[in-house]
Amino acid sequence: MQIQIQTFTVHKRFPLTISRGTTSKSTNILVKIQQENIEGWGEASPISIGEKPQPTTILQQALQQLTPALEKFNPLERQQIEQVLTELQIPSAARAAIDMALHDWVGKKVGLPLWRLWGLERDRIVPISVTIGISTPDAAKQRVRNWLNFIDARVLKVKLGSPEGIEADQAMLMAVKEEAPPDALLYVDANGGWSLKDAVKMCDWLAEVGVVYVEQPLAAVSAMTDLPDLYERSPLPIFVDESCFTAKDIPQLADRVHGINIKLMKSGGLTEGMRMVSVAKACGLQVMFGCYSDSCLANTAAAQLAPLADYLDLDSHLNLIDDPFIGAVMEKGRLSPNDLPGLGVRHLEVI
Repeated sequence: MQIQIQTFTVHKRFPLTISRGTTSKSTNILVKIQQENIEGWGEASPISIGEKPQPTTILQQALQQLTPALEKFNPLERQQIEQVLTELQIPSAARAAIDMALHDWVGKKVGLPLWRLWGLERDRIVPISVTIGISTPDAAKQRVRNWLNFIDARVLKVKLGSPEGIEADQAMLMAVKEEAPPDALLYVDANGGWSLKDAVKMCDWLAEVGVVYVEQPLAAVSAMTDLPDLYERSPLPIFVDESCFTAKDIPQLADRVHGINIKLMKSGGLTEGMRMVSVAKACGLQVMFGCYSDSCLANTAAAQLAPLADYLDLDSHLNLIDDPFIGAVMEKGRLSPNDLPGLGVRHLEVI
């Protein structure tokens, strides 16, 4: 099979601030796998969490070095290809791009969308949340209005963990609540921005004001030791993101969280994403699919597994002014994969 690698840059309509910083654009990588006049697509977007950050340059180098090792394989030989990726210690976001492209190729080969190939049901897909980054109360209100002018948003994920402390978090959340539709659901993601003491206080308070769940309240470095205490004391369900990369992380978290956030870039693709769903469900945990600065390509790939999720946070492409792809469609707040074969993603224009 032949492999092509190409970078593209996307810009956010509104910069996003979380506890770790602010992003306004991202340079991602398009991977194309070709064989038998069929072309499968995948995407790698940079991520900064974990022991080894994965900037675009590192991902591009890894994919370029990997290409000669994969050319001898057929896209159907995913098990062998996965072994090569593991042996070469390919970064997870680069693995995700290859894995996505292989799945896209297979779907196009048999003429079926992946969700149909896997026997899933689109009517089980829950609404996605749209994200409100850390900001002042007035700016948060404006961001809610911006989303509502763009889509019929009924689920809002609010980023907290402000460096200004939990009082600033509370003021911002109340501003969002005031501006949001009365029937809107509110989720909170602290991105590891709280101490255990502050997390206990915030979980109590967030439950009182009607928040549904809290995500990654504690930093990943302290989560394993402090999560059991918070788990026992929190009235809210606790999800983890930065503390959970692949299926092997899940069993050790099962007694101290209520759910996990699966992201293709940190899991390494759809293959591992499916494993994570199975392990999480076996451990009695709920499942969420999330995203980084992903375009419609990666989010459409994640949407293929959306019928298996309890919560969905796949809104990054909706905040892009120059997304080069079209794929999954928004219908009544739900991001649904289409009926086209494979991922069902097309170019808006040649990039």
